[in-house]
Amino acid sequence: MKIAVASQNRRDITDHTGRCRKFWVYEIESAMIVSKELLELPKEQSFHESSPHDPSALDDVQVLIAGGLGTGLLRRLENKNIEALITTEISPDKAVEDYLKGTLVTLPAEPHEHGHQHGK
Repeated sequence: MKIAVASQNRRDITDHTGRCRKFWVYEIESAMIVSKELLELPKEQSFHESSPHDPSALDDVQVLIAGGLGTGLLRRLENKNIEALITTEISPDKAVEDYLKGTLVTLPAEPHEHGHQHGK
């Protein structure tokens, strides 16, 4: 299993996942972290800049943990069978550990679309 955590500054969990281009990707085996890699996307591959129909480097993760995301991105991830979780936890490592223990505190998705206008 793979878990991605939005972390634009490489230290803390990012609130605005749509614009985030840096994700920690954790490889999980037997409910334990076996590896952690930083995935850096070019701007045009961020969720905000790319089409929901385009392939993504995150398509092979099963869970995405973030500090915030709107309902549009939530639907986009659900369509790719990625479980999206919003948390107030700041540490990527602790968030993944808590998720694996079943103790990660999560919040509902933001009910708005951030008012974006897409010409695509």
